[in-house]
Amino acid sequence: MHCRLLFALMLAYLFAPLALAAEVPTRAYFGDTHLHTSFSPDAGMAGTTVGPNDAYRFVLGETVTSNTGQQAKLSKPLDFVVIADHAENLGLADAIANADPALLSDPFGKQLYDFVKAGQGIDAFNLLVQKMTKGAEAKIENESMLENAWTKIMALADRYNSPGEFTAFIGYEWTSQPGGNNLHRVVVFRDDQSTVDAVLPFSNFDSENVEDLWDYLAAYEKDTGGQVLAIPHNGNLSSGKMFAPLYQTDGKPIDQQYAATRSRWEPIVEVTQAKGTGEAHPFLSPDDEFAEFEIVDTTNLGGTAQRTTDMIQYEYARPALKMGLQFEESLGTNPFKFGMIGSTDTHSGLPATREDNWWGKAPFLEPSPKRWEDVLIRSSKDPSLDLTALQLAASGLAGVWATDNTREAIWDAMARKEVFGTTGTRLQVRVFGGYKFEEKDLEGLDLATKGYAAGVPMGGELEAAPEGASPTFLLEAMRDPNGANLDRIQIVKGWLNESGQTEEQVFNVAWSNAEERKLDDNGAPAALESTVDEINATYDNSIGESALRGFWRDPSFDPKQRAFYYARVMEIPTPRWLAYDRKNYDLYDEMPKDARYSSQERAYSSPIWYSPH
Repeated sequence: MHCRLLFALMLAYLFAPLALAAEVPTRAYFGDTHLHTSFSPDAGMAGTTVGPNDAYRFVLGETVTSNTGQQAKLSKPLDFVVIADHAENLGLADAIANADPALLSDPFGKQLYDFVKAGQGIDAFNLLVQKMTKGAEAKIENESMLENAWTKIMALADRYNSPGEFTAFIGYEWTSQPGGNNLHRVVVFRDDQSTVDAVLPFSNFDSENVEDLWDYLAAYEKDTGGQVLAIPHNGNLSSGKMFAPLYQTDGKPIDQQYAATRSRWEPIVEVTQAKGTGEAHPFLSPDDEFAEFEIVDTTNLGGTAQRTTDMIQYEYARPALKMGLQFEESLGTNPFKFGMIGSTDTHSGLPATREDNWWGKAPFLEPSPKRWEDVLIRSSKDPSLDLTALQLAASGLAGVWATDNTREAIWDAMARKEVFGTTGTRLQVRVFGGYKFEEKDLEGLDLATKGYAAGVPMGGELEAAPEGASPTFLLEAMRDPNGANLDRIQIVKGWLNESGQTEEQVFNVAWSNAEERKLDDNGAPAALESTVDEINATYDNSIGESALRGFWRDPSFDPKQRAFYYARVMEIPTPRWLAYDRKNYDLYDEMPKDARYSSQERAYSSPIWYSPH
C-alpha cells in the first residue's frame, strides 16, 4: 500500500463514512496523559519554570521559552492532555519562589528552600526523590499550598478545554513509591471544576496503598455523581510490585473483590514512556525478536534496590495480561484486563516525543551538548543504580479512538479501552475481532464499518465461539504522516493452556515489501535492510509502506482456552535522539560508540479477549 492508498485512508477517517452511526468512533486522537510542570515539586526543584499555562500553550502548538531559555515548539499540536502534577507537596516551587511563611516554618520545607536559594536545585530534587521513598517523611505541612495550586490547575484546565477542538482534563498524579518502588497512578477526571472542586487530590501522604486510592475514587463518584479513573505507570521500576498478585495493604493473595475493584478503576495502563517501555521483556519472551526495546531494568525508581529476575514477571504488561487469564479462570474476574497507552512523564512541561525534537525528561535534559552525560535520578546507595540519560527514550503518546474531541468522548474511550499506545510516533492502528470476518473484508475503505458491524474493537471481548469457528481479525495501520514508513503488523496472542499454564506467540500478519522478503520456517519475513545513516542521523522511506492491512485467523484456536490478542505495529528503523544530538552538536569523539543510535518505533493496540463462557 503506497501513498495513494494512505491518502484515501486518511480521507476516509477525516470524512467518516455515512454508514457509520454518530456514536461510532471514526478518528484517532493523540495526547499525553502524564505531563508534569513546575507545579510538580520534583520538577520545580530540578529547575522547571514552565508552568501549566505555558505547558498548555506548548501543547497547542505555540512557541514557548523553555526551562533553559531556548525557544521550543511542538512539531504538531496534541489533541488532548492531562497535566498530571504530583499531589504530594503540589505547588512547592511557587511556595519557594514566594518565600511562603508556612513553608519556611516546616523543617523539610526550609531545607529545600535553602538548597534552591543557594543554586542547588538538583540537590533539592534528589533529596525530595529519596524522601518520597519513605512516604509521609517528605510531607511539608502547608495545606494552603496544595489548595491554591489545585484551584489554579482546575481553572486552567477548564479555560483551555475547547469541546470539539482540544481537550484538557483535570487530573494529577498519586505518587506512591514505598522503598523506591514505582506504584504511581495518574488520576483523570471526566468532569469540570464545578464538580471536581469537591475534592482535593489524594496523595501518597494520605496513603501509599492503592486500595485506599480506589476508595477515594469510589467516594468521589458516590458523593459528586462525577466519573474518574486511574492509569498505572509503566511497571519496570516497581521491583516486581506493579502487577504483583498480592494486596498492597497486607500482602495477602488477591481475591475476587480486589480483582473486580482494580479492573473497575484502572481500565488502561501506560505501557511506554521516557523511563522505559513495559510491553515485554526478553528474559520472559526469548522467542520474540522485538522484545528487547527501550528496556530499563537495573533498579527501581529510587535507585534503592538491585533488580532480580524474579521481579520481571510482575513488571511488564504482557506477563500481567497472561496472569490475568489465570485469575479470571480461578476467580471469575480478571484484575489485569487493561488497555494500553503511551505517555511522556516529562517533567519539563514540554511533551515532545519526536526523536529529532525531543525536549527531554527534565529541564537539565533539554537539548544541549552535555545532556547525554547527565543522570536523571542518582542512587543514594550505588552509582550503578543511577538512572542515566543514555537509558531514556523519547516516548510516548496515547492514541484514542473517540467519537469527538471532548472530555466525555475521550474519557469514555479510555474507560472502554478503545485506545493504543505509541513510542512517540503518531502512527495509527486499528483492530477488530469476530467470527465472521473474511479476507475480502479488507477491500474498500470501509473497514471500520465492517469491523463494528460484525465484531468488536480493541478493548472488547469475544464471547464463546460458535461451533467450529475460530476468531478472525481485521487489522489496519497508517504511518505518521510526518514520520517513517511501516515494517509490519503483528498479533501477539496469550492463552491459558489445558494445564492452567500461560503461553504466548507472536504472529506476523502483514508486512511491507512482501514480494522481496523471504520467509523463515516460522513464516516471519526477513528483516528490512535499514536505511539509517547513524552518523548523519538520516533515513529515508524507500523501504516499508505507508499503510498496511491484514486479515488473520487464529491457526491454533481452542474454544475451551481463554486468550487475548493485541496488535503490535513496527515502523522501519529510524535514528534515535542520541544520533540527532551527536550530529547537531558534533559529538562524534565524545559520545560512546556502543550507545543505541537507531531503533524501530512502534505502536501497541489494546487487547481483545476471548472467554469460553
